[in-house]
Amino acid sequence: MVDIIGRRQVADASRLVVKVGSSSLTTSQGTIDVDRVDALVDVLAARSAAGTHIVLVSSGAIAAGLGPLGLSARPRDLATQQAAASVGQGVLVARYTSSFARYGLRVGQVLLTADDMMRRSHHRNAQRTLLRLLELGIVPVVNENDTVATDEIRFGDNDRLAALVAHLLRADALVLLSDVDALYDGDPRQPGSRRIPHVRGPEDLEGVELGRSGRVGTGGMITKVEAARIATGAGVPVVLTAAAHAAHALAGADVGTFFQPGGRYPGARLLWLAHATTGRGRLHLDEGAVEAVVGRRMSLLPAGVTLVEGDFTAGDPVDLYSPHGTPVARGLVNFDAAEIPELLGRSTRELAATLGPEYERELIHRDDIVILDPTTESRSARHV
Repeated sequence: MVDIIGRRQVADASRLVVKVGSSSLTTSQGTIDVDRVDALVDVLAARSAAGTHIVLVSSGAIAAGLGPLGLSARPRDLATQQAAASVGQGVLVARYTSSFARYGLRVGQVLLTADDMMRRSHHRNAQRTLLRLLELGIVPVVNENDTVATDEIRFGDNDRLAALVAHLLRADALVLLSDVDALYDGDPRQPGSRRIPHVRGPEDLEGVELGRSGRVGTGGMITKVEAARIATGAGVPVVLTAAAHAAHALAGADVGTFFQPGGRYPGARLLWLAHATTGRGRLHLDEGAVEAVVGRRMSLLPAGVTLVEGDFTAGDPVDLYSPHGTPVARGLVNFDAAEIPELLGRSTRELAATLGPEYERELIHRDDIVILDPTTESRSARHV
């Protein structure tokens, strides 16, 4: 009964985020498969005609660029990946523009990076833009900005990006479309593997083997399950299924795997910080600072930091470590790495008196900190 009610949330969603992977859009030669794109658009256009606001998060830029560049496989070096993304993104959006035009619908391209979710002004701008596009009757086609992304380009973050976009827009549901029709308890190509129809929590995934990336994509079942965990933790139900089953999934049918929501809406920027970033440096804290940050949810002050590691700039995510070498939190730092050693062990009042009033502030404000969950090895965290 819970599964049926949950899937009805997808069928009744007034704002829906749909993510489709590279392998569901391209041919074996790396070119855009027009029939596949049109089939997906047919489903989304029908839902749009019924009054649902659709946001499409689409991978495929790099894959779409392989054919025009004469490449037979996804390149390994970053520069060629970015070149392929530059060529392929135009091909991809042109195809969507043409396909949606069959139904009198217009599309708007939205390219995002990690900074657009982490930095306060950026993520608010992204939210305003997406909401305005929906108000204007435009179908936003969202992709990670692979042309300029660095670390993000290597991790299949469009799955996580879709979860964060769903959260950012307070979507009613998220549908992840892949070339695999569901989550299975083993390799779906092997006899005896069974579909997992419903995931209520981590206990339902114990012992489940998750496959890695395919031929043209960077994701895989690992990133999709992680994306589902992020979205459901923010209160958004998720369906994971094959692109061929998109119509059934959007109609609330028993296809794929349904992930039951179990959380509430934290800040989108901090959700990204917790789940889709890695620290670009480390700040080692004394016991008093750990208690202040983790136990009392306070800002991190220079007096509580004993050591700085890494090369980062103001606004970057950094990990906070206890005296025992355990990561306890992640936050957006207010100073460059080179500035911090001079500040260590000193009060903000002393720093203001000796270095200037601009130093009378915290290293990391409490609103920019997430507490890392020590019970899991993943990037899970809870909002301060």
